[in-house]
Amino acid sequence: MLATNSSMHRLVLSLLVLPPLFFTAYLITGFPYPPSPPVIHTSLSSLPSSCSSWSVYPEDYYDGGAYVTLPHGRTRYWLIGPENGQKVVLIHGLSIPAIVWKDVAPVLASHGYRVLLYDLYGRGYSDAPQTTYDVSLHTIQLALLMQNIRWDDAYVVGLSMGGGIATAFTVQFPHLVNGKAALVASAGIIESTDISRTAKFMSSPLVQSASSLPPFQHYMRSLANSSSSSELESVNPIQEIVRVQSAHLPYYNAAVASSLRDGPIRGLTRAFAALANSNNQVLLIHGTVDKTVPYKYASKIQALVPQAKLVTIEDGGHDVTVTHAKEVNDALLQFLSASHKSDIKSQVTLS
Repeated sequence: MLATNSSMHRLVLSLLVLPPLFFTAYLITGFPYPPSPPVIHTSLSSLPSSCSSWSVYPEDYYDGGAYVTLPHGRTRYWLIGPENGQKVVLIHGLSIPAIVWKDVAPVLASHGYRVLLYDLYGRGYSDAPQTTYDVSLHTIQLALLMQNIRWDDAYVVGLSMGGGIATAFTVQFPHLVNGKAALVASAGIIESTDISRTAKFMSSPLVQSASSLPPFQHYMRSLANSSSSSELESVNPIQEIVRVQSAHLPYYNAAVASSLRDGPIRGLTRAFAALANSNNQVLLIHGTVDKTVPYKYASKIQALVPQAKLVTIEDGGHDVTVTHAKEVNDALLQFLSASHKSDIKSQVTLS
């Protein structure tokens, strides 16, 4: 009798529990909705003409400017220098768009190079897709841009995070790199201990969610708009562009934060090792007092890429393309014009 009651109890329990479970499983495994297109946020081109960005970094800052629409939004690029010149791509870093090459690109062009500059996604005049800013996003952006302008290959030069992008690009798309890669104050293998607590805190998803709220955005824009005209006349244009982007572009801070967490700032040890196994000539340029990417990383990269030649800039910080433009230009011109690896000294110190 007890056994019969127990069996009946299990049967009733099964009838009560199993139907809801099957129904829940049916709902969960239902056919998914069609994928949504990525959300694309605006660039500096959307800001009113009264914004200071139009005076310090206008859309036509370099000659030969144009837009190309790629799967993740519009990319702004410029082509300067003679059309028949040897092709060179300049890749900027984490937070400052192509204005950071203002003292380098014109010099390369004046020496006969055909120079491609562009703004990375989420910076300057390029759109900001709401996505993860990982290595592939950045390398594919450049590959598609080169395809659009019909460049079969080029020398690549990367600054800071752009050095990490240049390294990954050279490894992922070897047929698009014409045998030379120059890495200036290059990131790519930064250890977490060398990223400041403030940067880690500000790049956390929680802080980014809070900073995207309207009250915070309104406060940041109020600060950015509080400068008087006399103050703007004496402002550092590069610092001003960073400030404007942070205050006015809705996804700039998130793009920078994602690049710090997920992008080519760190984790590229294998890419550098693969670069060492390629036939590319590699140049490293690094300042001795760089606090953003400490000078020790030049040696670490050279250990991974033994054929890399190192040019050391004494007392150079992270912004050597601005503060030590002559030294950077001299090193780049000597490297790009050299026809053989033996033409480039393995260690050079400039002061």
